Amino acid sequence: MTRTWRMRKRVGGVLLLALVLVVGAVLPSGAAPVPRTRERGMSAWLPFWGDVEGAYRDALAHAGQLHTVSPFWYEATSERAVTGRPGAVRPDMVAGLHRAGIAVVPTVTETPDATAMAALLHDPARRRAHVDALVATVARQGYDGLDLDYETMAVTGDAAARARVRSGYVTLVGELCARLHGSGKACVVTVMPRTRGAGAAFDYRKLGALADTVRYMGYDLHWSMGEPGPLSSKEWYAEILRQATAEVPRDRIELAFPGYGWDWVPGSGRRATHVTWHEAEALRRRVGAPYTFDEVSGTPHFRYARGGERHEVWYQDARGVRAQLPLLAEYGVRGRGLWALGFEDPDVWAAFRGEQP
Repeated sequence: MTRTWRMRKRVGGVLLLALVLVVGAVLPSGAAPVPRTRERGMSAWLPFWGDVEGAYRDALAHAGQLHTVSPFWYEATSERAVTGRPGAVRPDMVAGLHRAGIAVVPTVTETPDATAMAALLHDPARRRAHVDALVATVARQGYDGLDLDYETMAVTGDAAARARVRSGYVTLVGELCARLHGSGKACVVTVMPRTRGAGAAFDYRKLGALADTVRYMGYDLHWSMGEPGPLSSKEWYAEILRQATAEVPRDRIELAFPGYGWDWVPGSGRRATHVTWHEAEALRRRVGAPYTFDEVSGTPHFRYARGGERHEVWYQDARGVRAQLPLLAEYGVRGRGLWALGFEDPDVWAAFRGEQP
């Protein structure tokens, strides 16, 4: 299921990637410069719920590795309405990230479904108004670019609606990127992986030719309304990377790692509870469950019982990142990132640097 849907559920009670402008990326003419150092090899999303101040401090603490932070602040509800979530937009944080040498490329999600978005995308006047609204959002706060994370249109409607979205979205992204590049700003798109039948609304090859970065959400292989299992796996990452590198230049690909997990009650039919790494580890210790690592997928998990119900928790930690990270090198992809700041095992930063425990 989409991160946008997960995020709404989190805000409503529980939860919902992060990611990264690729190290050494070759940007189209006029695009915002990206630090080329090996040390600054990551980007990450900044959530607007939970411990926001802690997530911000997390970014500053790892400024030596982060070249980009994407605050998850904006939502498009119509062609002209691109608004910050109440209380989310923090100019002080933008300034602080800039002082730390980190580019700020906020994420915009959308609420219209596939049918509504198809109509907008194929109407030149409405599409132009939408691009104007997106560009104005960047200019107002002095951002370094924009990340489009349009997922609702990708999981709603029928095949015909998603086909119309597919062609219309390419046109929108082309027009938006041209405007952003003209101002020296970065143009990023976030997509779900083209695996297991997903992604019909995205023309990955054309998006990869237009955007500076295509961010692949490498999480929720098993999602909150499905059966328990790893959120990511080595086999799944290989599948994602095979598809991605066949369609998008390697230096524009980013693969996002999860810093969280899900707590399922198998067979209940209920939505799983979102847990950060911190919450998962605290829960594991509290219930006295042994740490178990699944070598096949490269993820930790544990089981426990509460109130007569059996629970199963899968999440990600630094050991898992170390197990899965070599897949990127195998496919020649350097871009990686994190969903999301404040969620993660603190040791993942060393894992991303290639350090062993």
